Amino acid sequence: MEIIQVVGLGLIATFLILILKEQKPVFAFLLATITGVMIFISIAGKITEIIHILSNLATQARVNTMFLETILKIIGIAYIAEFGAQVTRDAGQGSIASKIELAGKILIMVLAIPIITTIIETVVEILPA
Repeated sequence: MEIIQVVGLGLIATFLILILKEQKPVFAFLLATITGVMIFISIAGKITEIIHILSNLATQARVNTMFLETILKIIGIAYIAEFGAQVTRDAGQGSIASKIELAGKILIMVLAIPIITTIIETVVEILPA
């Protein structure tokens, strides 16, 4: 049922934004941003549950926690960069939104280097010399 609340909030905000956009575009943008933040906060608890479940699974599978932490950080960067880019794009700043997305991708690559290194080292150890 949470999706009904999220969609309802989104539709109400959209309706109000359409009304405000003509007279007060700044307020319309603020309402859109606040609505996005409220939706994000409303699902934050679910994110915590997912992280807890994944941590338990990683522990049971005896997976190195460094891998799980890195993957969760990568996912977090992707979501935050996407959210920031969308808000910026909504404000009419597509070029800045593109730079936010680029920064997110670069930060993801930086975080992925230890995992890539480990994979390459493992493959080299398996292959005959």
